[in-house]
Amino acid sequence: MRKQLIIALTFLVSVFAFAQKKELKTAERAIKGTKYAEAKAALKQAESLMSEMDDKAKAKFYYLSGEALYAGGKGSIADIDAALVNLSKVEKGYTSEINQLKQDMANGLLVKGNSAYEEKDYSKASVFFEKSYRATEKDTVFLYYAAATAVNVQEYDRALELYEELKNLGYTGVATQYYATNVKTGEEEAFNNKNMRDISVKAKTHIDPIERVSESKKPEIVKNVALIYVNKGDNEKAIAAMKEARAESPNDVNLILSEANVHYKMGNTEEFKSLLKKATQMDPTNPELQYNLGVIAAESNQVTEAKAYYEKAIELDPEYINAYINLAALVLSKEESMIEEMNGLGSSKADNKRYDELREERQNLYKEAVPYLTKALEINPKSISAAKTLMNIYSILGETDKYKSMKEKVAVLEEENAN
Repeated sequence: MRKQLIIALTFLVSVFAFAQKKELKTAERAIKGTKYAEAKAALKQAESLMSEMDDKAKAKFYYLSGEALYAGGKGSIADIDAALVNLSKVEKGYTSEINQLKQDMANGLLVKGNSAYEEKDYSKASVFFEKSYRATEKDTVFLYYAAATAVNVQEYDRALELYEELKNLGYTGVATQYYATNVKTGEEEAFNNKNMRDISVKAKTHIDPIERVSESKKPEIVKNVALIYVNKGDNEKAIAAMKEARAESPNDVNLILSEANVHYKMGNTEEFKSLLKKATQMDPTNPELQYNLGVIAAESNQVTEAKAYYEKAIELDPEYINAYINLAALVLSKEESMIEEMNGLGSSKADNKRYDELREERQNLYKEAVPYLTKALEINPKSISAAKTLMNIYSILGETDKYKSMKEKVAVLEEENAN
């Protein structure tokens, strides 16, 4: 009785083995014929026999599953993810086949990523670039492309994860680039590798071979991480990241300005001002830096300093309209205290005398502001704020003709803005 049972079990195992081989062969033939749906159906049947498979059969099952899911490049992103999971389960054998399949996946995904990028579908392009990297985990530059394109569509959380991964991988993007000059066109051309460049030089289609080392992408990565934190409103992390970025690129004025802006948002006026001054020392011919220092000085009631900064901005860029407008505002800011004093005066002879003095001083302020506003309107004839202020000034000064002219201009500008 025991012997019969053993024979029966042996027969049962052989039946299972035959069924496994049959389904795997069916799947293999279907894949060769690009009938991927048939292959998946056969593999699903084979999967039910997984517990009876030996290591060799399991390896074949997982490899074929990867091929079927990839479907010659027609598989979805989810299918490709599942294909890579299956391929990772192959413990022995199929090494060259798997490497080739993964490379095919990477290449196909890169093509799709480039197409999406050209169509300005940056979100989709970012996903394809990332998956292209995941396929082989060799070409880290594709992970960098994924992060950069995610930033384009403000997918900051995703971009941040990718940038942090790049940092942890020690990615710099530094690479040797190979060039040679095309004999026919006389133009320098880049080659994918040294071997291709050297073959072209030997064939005498190219001359003057040269090699260059590309710049590191690390400063850009840490800078983007910092800017993402700024956009997320995480100021503390933003400042920490900015300091790291500045350590990578100490001469990058834009990084200093970015950190300064974070401090400004946080209300750290002194730190903001200190960083602006540092940026000004590094880039003394930048009118925007001078202007921003003027804004901070004005907000701190440092009128003389503010005026000097605005005038410096104009000296560097005579068309810097905001500097003219702010100079006018700086002049007119003195008016408030005058009006307050005038309203507090009585009707005595001394008060009347003081009132006339203040009235004259006030009119002189208006006259001082007029050239700045006139210049602003000359630079930008559609500046309604400059036009309205001038209109009011001419009204107070009693310059009727100028008032009427400016009133007409304001009416035209308001109608244009309404339309």
